[in-house]
Amino acid sequence: MGSDKKKFTGALFIPLVLLILMWVIQLVQYSFHLDFARFGIHPLHANGLPGIILAPLIHGGFKHLGANSIPFLVLGVALFYFYREISIRVLIFVWLMSGIWVWFGGRDAYHIGVSGVIYGLAAFLFVSGIIRKNTPLAALSLVVIFLYGSLIWGAFPGFFPKQHISWEAHMGGLFSGIVMAFYYKESGPKRKKYSWEIEEEISELMGEDDDDDYWKKPGITFPSDEEDD
Repeated sequence: MGSDKKKFTGALFIPLVLLILMWVIQLVQYSFHLDFARFGIHPLHANGLPGIILAPLIHGGFKHLGANSIPFLVLGVALFYFYREISIRVLIFVWLMSGIWVWFGGRDAYHIGVSGVIYGLAAFLFVSGIIRKNTPLAALSLVVIFLYGSLIWGAFPGFFPKQHISWEAHMGGLFSGIVMAFYYKESGPKRKKYSWEIEEEISELMGEDDDDDYWKKPGITFPSDEEDD
């Protein structure tokens, strides 16, 4: 039980630190009447390149940040708990690639918010849980769909009537998460194998065949039932 608690604490650390940083930035904006949107992603403009890194940390208000906080924390902890070995690489890739996608293909506006990363984490956890055929991870993917399944529609233009919603970031995150799920399908947690599966693999490696099939091997002859005198 102690190891599980330690593992959970470790999984909580990075997502929580990033979330606290987002809230500190928002409090600074509010307290000093600042607008950090200019540090977001400005597609195809040089001044928007830093936003690839900074944009997920910046939000348009407490309502915007509040809507993203719980999904980011839940999905972030799930990533670091179940995929500890590859979690950092997945998070960095999704973070950067969703931003790069927006910089190349987004509308001419400043794009901010961590929702693109949320889409990426949700996509990774769901697809990875399915393709690994791992019962706990498959269950996790169902939880992701149940809690955040409606996110899929936010990755397409026209779903949100308000123009300030960056569906481009959502789509970029979605594809980034799917790419990571397939790229790391052989890394991270493995499906538990049962003893009979292990025995079958050992038999295959050693070239053992069923006893009933030994007569099918070439070069084997059988004595006749009646030997000639």
